[in-house]
Amino acid sequence: MARSTPESKGLGKEVVARLGAINTRATRTSSTRFNRDLVLGATLLALLLGLVASAGILAPVSPTHVDPFNALLGPSPGHWLGTDDLGRDLFSRVLYGGRTALWAGVVATGLACLVGVPIGLLAGYYPGIVGEVLMRLMDMLLAFPAILLAITLAAALGPGTTQAMIAIGVAGIPSFARLARAQTLAVKPLDFIEAARGLGASPWHILRRHVLPNIGGPIVVQLTSTFAAAVLSEAALSYLGLGTQPPTPSWGLMLQEAKNYALISPWGAIFPGLAIAWAVLGANLVGDGLRQYLHKESR
Repeated sequence: MARSTPESKGLGKEVVARLGAINTRATRTSSTRFNRDLVLGATLLALLLGLVASAGILAPVSPTHVDPFNALLGPSPGHWLGTDDLGRDLFSRVLYGGRTALWAGVVATGLACLVGVPIGLLAGYYPGIVGEVLMRLMDMLLAFPAILLAITLAAALGPGTTQAMIAIGVAGIPSFARLARAQTLAVKPLDFIEAARGLGASPWHILRRHVLPNIGGPIVVQLTSTFAAAVLSEAALSYLGLGTQPPTPSWGLMLQEAKNYALISPWGAIFPGLAIAWAVLGANLVGDGLRQYLHKESR
């Protein structure tokens, strides 16, 4: 059997040191990426929220003010983003349209979460008949693409911002239900759940005090993804005439109104499109950062 020499021992220590340096560098890189995604996403959303909240101060004129003599103008000192076919100021309409988009995203996401998570908790805690019935109902909703289901519900409920929010929220329920069920099934066999059950805690107490706090991380990540999808869906429904109705400003409605003038005045489509991309990118970056953090914490 070969004996270890001082040279081989020194070589082994050098290899270990290099591997440790590589591992430290990889960990630092992962942490930096997480911080970059989360900080950038949160900054984008905070800036957008600040602009939208200050619309009453920043907007030069009312978003519904019509000025036919200044229609289809390009960006200028008087109209920072130009005007649409009716002479309405695009900067004002983008700001106020952001209120509609963000509010619709928050309400639709909240509806999907408040309905979907309890369904998933019950289906995971009672995996028998109750769980099967609940999840088969969710499977029925999942049989339709989310945007197609939202369009169908919006058409049935009638056009309007409120109806669009309800339709988008209902379409997002299955995602939360399936996620909550999977996480509940993973947490249910753990020792602290068994201990609480052995001490006589009720199922409601166990779900509320022990299960839900331990599955909150993935649900928060799902909230960001659903919010981004809800903003896109609201814009799509408004573009199709099933969401926000004129003259209320909406990013999707602005795209629909600008499509006939895209060649001679593209600003009416460019700026609402950039605003949608801004909101969706910010929400997705926050979700990616949180997902990386949770993955690192679970290792």
